[in-house]
Amino acid sequence: MLWFQGNSMQLAKHSFQRLLRNLSASKTALPVLTLFTKDPCPLCDEAKEVLEPYKNRFILQEVDITLPENSAWYDRYKFDIPVFHLNGQFLMMHRVDVSKLEKQLQKLEQQGAGG
Repeated sequence: MLWFQGNSMQLAKHSFQRLLRNLSASKTALPVLTLFTKDPCPLCDEAKEVLEPYKNRFILQEVDITLPENSAWYDRYKFDIPVFHLNGQFLMMHRVDVSKLEKQLQKLEQQGAGG
């Protein structure tokens, strides 16, 4: 398990949680799929192409780990991008696992429909 110290991780976490709260306040809110990336990232570009058929089922949020305000994410994921979180929870890394994504999206959609 990785541990992080300092305010940057807390600030990033707080900002992300606030974003999720704002999105969840809307009854029509889609889940947030966060892509941790950098430029260039050919695997990230490939992953976005794989995600294209699913784009109406989530909000894609890209986080450039090379920006100073994302240094905690850089320290955590610099050797693993692309990395994906769904609604703030780790989902997958390196490549898109379509079956895992589909399973998690269906689960969230069922919860949202009261199922």
